[in-house]
Amino acid sequence: MIKMLNEKMKKMTVVDIGLVKLSAFCFAIIIVKLFPVLLNISYPVLIILVLAFGAGPLYKTWFQNQCR
Repeated sequence: MIKMLNEKMKKMTVVDIGLVKLSAFCFAIIIVKLFPVLLNISYPVLIILVLAFGAGPLYKTWFQNQCR
């Protein structure tokens, strides 16, 4: 299944990826509107979450091919 998704992703353009990001942003706004208690999360926790979730894709995109 992952292989099939990777093949489908190769057909996406930069604009398509930008639209996916925009839709994810809008989805996050909807979730926060439904659960306003999520707005009370402290900034250090949010920064840790961003770093934790962004480290893998950042490494795979920019550094993994250079190490080989």
